[in-house]
Amino acid sequence: MDFSKTWNGSSLRRYSPFCRRFCTLKEINQKLTHSGICTYIGGSAALLEGHRKRMHEKDLPKEVPGPIGPTETRSGFSIPVADRVLRLPPYLFARINKLLYEKRRAGADVIDLGMGNPSDPPQDIVIEKLAAAARDPDNHGYTESRGILNLRREVASKYFKQFGVRLDPESEIIVCLGSKDGFSHLCLALLGPGDTAVVPAPSYPPHVYAVILAGASTISLDVTKPDEFLSRLAFVCQNLFPRPKVVVVNFPHNPTTTVVEADFYHELVRLAKRYSFLVISDLAYADVTFDGYRAPSLLAVPGGRDVGVELTTMSKGYNMAGWRVGFCCGNAEMVRALATVKTYYDYGMFRAIQVAAIVALRHTDAAVEAQAREYQRRRDVLCEGLERLGWPIVRPKATMFVWAKIPEPWASQMSSFDFAMKLLKEADVAVSPGGGFGAAGEGYLRLALVENEHRLRQAVRQIGRCLGQAQSQPPARVAGT
Repeated sequence: MDFSKTWNGSSLRRYSPFCRRFCTLKEINQKLTHSGICTYIGGSAALLEGHRKRMHEKDLPKEVPGPIGPTETRSGFSIPVADRVLRLPPYLFARINKLLYEKRRAGADVIDLGMGNPSDPPQDIVIEKLAAAARDPDNHGYTESRGILNLRREVASKYFKQFGVRLDPESEIIVCLGSKDGFSHLCLALLGPGDTAVVPAPSYPPHVYAVILAGASTISLDVTKPDEFLSRLAFVCQNLFPRPKVVVVNFPHNPTTTVVEADFYHELVRLAKRYSFLVISDLAYADVTFDGYRAPSLLAVPGGRDVGVELTTMSKGYNMAGWRVGFCCGNAEMVRALATVKTYYDYGMFRAIQVAAIVALRHTDAAVEAQAREYQRRRDVLCEGLERLGWPIVRPKATMFVWAKIPEPWASQMSSFDFAMKLLKEADVAVSPGGGFGAAGEGYLRLALVENEHRLRQAVRQIGRCLGQAQSQPPARVAGT
């Protein structure tokens, strides 16, 4: 398939003041990219092409072909899949996951720092409430797709305690099957062909592909310097017509761990009102903050609820990732639109899980704070170890990740995918290559703080042996950290 025709908007022309004429998205993309404003426009063609340039053809994932074409059954009957599936690029973590699986099957003790999957359990009181609620025969039927009212009331209570925000449980809160479910369905509710969404770069993949699956195009802006993100956002809004319909922000940011203060949202709201775009704030890591930092909420800023919604989750701080409990809160019309879509997709969450989630929100604040302190200790262990190896490290103020720049000479010799494969093959340590989060992530690794302190120290030792580095080297702390 010709990805340039599929992705870059070659047939869709828009007037651009920046180009001073009607242009295709490809032409606008080239102008803005050359000016350093954004990474790509109109889907993920540039993202995929960047990966292909950094990876030898033999290194492309063979076990997950892509794009997926029409398939045939054994009888020869053709199965033509939808265009939206044809447009999805190959799964670029496939080779790493395949090797991880093979090594574990062979008996290797691989330390997996690749996926942000919490390894600690929820509190006993929450598990016990789940078991008790599951024994109640009244809890096994369909539930309201918006979530039971008492759970929404508890979410409103948490927002007031944590951010000083008063939300209406009836109209401004909806329960989702995880924040990813909420984000994906929200894109279906708000976006369609001809629309454009601004997404963060480096990119948490669902922030890009949920937009694309909704039929819209993406503009990717670097978020590692939030002030520059805002100025570039204003520039894009001034020079692209029609203007972006939705802007997605994610602070604390996955994967880079970038954080912001409340004044960022003040300016974002001002821009949203000036240029008439909607805001989706993914606040998944609000409960995992360090060193006294507290993540601000879009909804706590005057006017925030006028222009956007916020997605939160119980996966991280509450260790309930597999339970799939998330929330979308804020602008009542955006919440209503999401509820309309969800009505056609699901019958709500298992009531016993919702009852247990109420208990978690009501009674485990201290445990959530303790879990954040545990992640901070793990952060310190991992960062200190990598600093001793001479890696340039910026210690994160939030999230359950360390975003580490690949040290020399390897950064000049190989891609982040190749370096991640080297660590997996030779050190038995699995990490996420930064290139998997888009071209803006190349040259970095994301390491998840999901193992205990002993295992993290062991991971550092194994990385040091793999790279032939002595652990007696002086720390390479980055200025200002």
